[in-house]
Amino acid sequence: MKKQTEDGSHGHRRLDTFLARRRSRSRPPRFSTVLRLLGEEPDERITFIKLIETFGDRVFGALMFIFAVPNVIPLPPGTSAVLGAPLLLIAAQLAVGRRTLWLPPAIRERSIARADFRNLIGRTLPYLRWTERLLAPRLLVMFGPLGDRLIGIACLLLAVILFLPIPLGNMLPGLAISFFSLALLQRDGVAALVGWITAVISVGVLVAISGALWIGVKAFWHALF
Repeated sequence: MKKQTEDGSHGHRRLDTFLARRRSRSRPPRFSTVLRLLGEEPDERITFIKLIETFGDRVFGALMFIFAVPNVIPLPPGTSAVLGAPLLLIAAQLAVGRRTLWLPPAIRERSIARADFRNLIGRTLPYLRWTERLLAPRLLVMFGPLGDRLIGIACLLLAVILFLPIPLGNMLPGLAISFFSLALLQRDGVAALVGWITAVISVGVLVAISGALWIGVKAFWHALF
């Protein structure tokens, strides 16, 4: 028991020391590095309040990425709805212009298994590290009070789409939210543009699928009667 406590304290000190050192500089720490260190901490579970404290003023982009990027790969039925629920709450607050994230106490104290967290983001980290090399602060006119709210509105709409029972329909909305999240994290207007393009394609695909389903339902109804 003593060894576990000492290891746990050492793990916390490693992440906290790293964040304190990087926050003393003008450039924030790499998102991928923070995710990796979070996954390596010895505690068995990660609380939402720990995630909020860790990411600080980057919490909107960070948490939206964590819950959005798993949707980019095929998931078991119902998983996208589970991941979409936190996205709705986070995106709605971004859309109304909140600068700090609020979560109900019951959710703030909830936690996820650290092993599940590692599995959630583990396959993403190599691609995230590669993408981070391409990101940089630019086209800053796309951000600010209005730009951030528009991104929040788009992510809110995309999170709603994630709830719809459309086969593989979670992939494009999840990808769009992931691009928006990286744009917020790095203030990269190019990533935001990619997010907007992907969001428009997502809505277009949804409309096309919905139209095809409606035509199919009408044809089936007429065939019966």
